[in-house]
Amino acid sequence: MAAEDRTKGTPTGASGIARPPRSRLDQPKAPRRRLLPEYDPETFGRFSERIARFLGTWRFISWMTLVIIVWVLWNIFAPTAWRYDQYPFIFLTLMLSLQASYAAPLILLAQNRQADRDRVTYEQDRKQNERSIADTEYLTREIAALRMGLGEVATRDWIRSELEDLMRDLGGRHALLPAESDEDR
Repeated sequence: MAAEDRTKGTPTGASGIARPPRSRLDQPKAPRRRLLPEYDPETFGRFSERIARFLGTWRFISWMTLVIIVWVLWNIFAPTAWRYDQYPFIFLTLMLSLQASYAAPLILLAQNRQADRDRVTYEQDRKQNERSIADTEYLTREIAALRMGLGEVATRDWIRSELEDLMRDLGGRHALLPAESDEDR
C-alpha cells in the first residue's frame, strides 16, 4: 500500500521509491519541452509547393544550366589559385546531389498535398453527382405522375368532340320527333 514519506510529503510505493505526484485529470497538462523545433505544417507545405512549382519550369532549367556552365568554365579557365573544383568536378557533383536530395522530397510533399486536395474534390464531386442523380430520378417520377394524371384530364379537343357528338345526336333526335306547331308551344 502506498504510504506517504513524512519528511518530504511525496507518496511512495510499496518498494519505498518516491513516485511522481499524480496529475489532475480536470486540468490540462503543462506543455513539454521538445527537442525538435515546432513548425506549421501548412506553411511548410505551401513553401514546398512553391519550390516544386519553380523546379518544374524552364526558368529553373535555364538558371541551373547557366550555373553549371559558369561553374565548369570558371574551374577550367580561371587562374589555378582561384579554381575551387578541379576537373572531375567533385564539388559540383556534390552540390547537384544535395540539390536533388532536397528537391525530391519537396516535390513528393507537394504531390501528396495535391493528391489530398484532389481526393477532397473527387469526394465533393461524387456527392454532387449522387444528389443530381437523386434529383433527376425524383423529377422523372414527377413527370411520369403528371403524364398519368394528364391521361385522365379532359382536354379542350376531347370536350369539343364530345359536344359535337351530342349535337349530332340531338339533331338526329329532333328530326325523328314529330313537328310541333307554333300553337303547341
